Amino acid sequence: MSTLAVPAAQTSAQDAELRFPPGFWWGAATAAYQVEGAVAEDGRTPSIWDTFAATPGRTDRGDTGERAADHYHRYLDDIGLMTRIGLGAYRFSVAWPRVRAAGGGINPAGLDFYERLVDALLAAGIRPVATLYHWDLPQELEDAGGWTARDTAGRFADYAAAVAGRLGDRVSMWNTLNEPWCSAFLGYGSGGHAPGRRGHRQALTAAHHLLLAHGRAVQALRAAAPRSHVSVALNAGAVRPVTDTPADHDAARRIDGLLNRLFLDPIFRRGYPADIQADTATITDWSYVRDGDLAVIGAPIDALGVNYYQPDLVGAAPAGQVDTGTPYPTGEDIAFHPTPGPTTGMGWSIDPTGLRDLLLRFRRDYGELPVYVTENGAAFPDEVGPDGRVADPHRIDYVRAHLAAAHEAIAAGVDLRGYFVWSLLDNFEWAYGYSKRFGIVHVDYDTQVRTLKDSAHWYRDVITAGGIPRR
Repeated sequence: MSTLAVPAAQTSAQDAELRFPPGFWWGAATAAYQVEGAVAEDGRTPSIWDTFAATPGRTDRGDTGERAADHYHRYLDDIGLMTRIGLGAYRFSVAWPRVRAAGGGINPAGLDFYERLVDALLAAGIRPVATLYHWDLPQELEDAGGWTARDTAGRFADYAAAVAGRLGDRVSMWNTLNEPWCSAFLGYGSGGHAPGRRGHRQALTAAHHLLLAHGRAVQALRAAAPRSHVSVALNAGAVRPVTDTPADHDAARRIDGLLNRLFLDPIFRRGYPADIQADTATITDWSYVRDGDLAVIGAPIDALGVNYYQPDLVGAAPAGQVDTGTPYPTGEDIAFHPTPGPTTGMGWSIDPTGLRDLLLRFRRDYGELPVYVTENGAAFPDEVGPDGRVADPHRIDYVRAHLAAAHEAIAAGVDLRGYFVWSLLDNFEWAYGYSKRFGIVHVDYDTQVRTLKDSAHWYRDVITAGGIPRR
């Protein structure tokens, strides 16, 4: 439970400086491996992140998600915090290794947990928004080839059907995948994320099989729960050239192609970008793309989720400078530059104009599709003060600025339906372990005591006002 009482809301709808549309979804997000813990309970099998985090040198200080924020045992208390904040939606992920039984098939106890979670959310008046894959591939499937194996897409569809068969009548929206770029290019390209493999061809192969898994999951969701509202959450970026030189513009074209168009074009245009296929011709022949795949990947979806944190400012690297560790195939001669201005505790540039521009670009290039900001937030070194308060003014400023940018996009015609702050809880931040805090709720990892940060109180006022409250 929170260590702070939550005072009555201090704002009303009339107090909003910038109002958002009626029915706008105000939410917060988490991911299973980052918050649940209980990695060996109730039939859960190991995931690639269990294996990766247990490997010396892979995570900061050797941290693992073994206990994380103990959300598996404390979800009712955490839902209590959600109601105090006033959340209308909670985006969580279903842990594939919790649902998949050892050796294959379904683990009923895993599905039971998510049924309890969904029912408790509904009882509290909170929309359940479920992500089917947030990076925790069962280790058994990785041992069989992981995302470089075409069969993994089929196994994902089986898993999607099982989850939708149990929960499809109660989940408000499904995200098939979370940030497939990260899964493919950090997991199989640079090796910075689980499973820690390195190789540009296998990264491109994994990207295709992840997209195929998305398409097959859409089919499975439609069949098991015909009224399902289906989306996918992409870490799309606003890619900008550092100067107006042709070389820097070409660097931006290439990164935009690999970060954005490689995923958006197959989903919305049923084809991979021709320029990116040409750029990567020396790495792969694209033979893993089979007849019929693009039609599956391009199955219509109901909305698009965007996870946004910072823009990408890129240019041609100086002569002789080679980035051998780049996750981008053919990106060895491209340099990334910080956007001038403040940064977060991750060292990420704070530039909300990137979110506005990205939302406008979706509408311009891919049509009038409903959009949700499925992740947006910032890490800062938060501490509980002597008075029990967690003051995090930088996070409030960050979210305020990004909501204002989102409001600009709405005013320009973007059909933005919701915003999910990342994240509800401080958690296991992947390779950074517990050294970075993104939550609007502080978690003491030793005692598991939760404390609402000032940003949680401020976000409650946003929700009450239906928009950004006046200062």
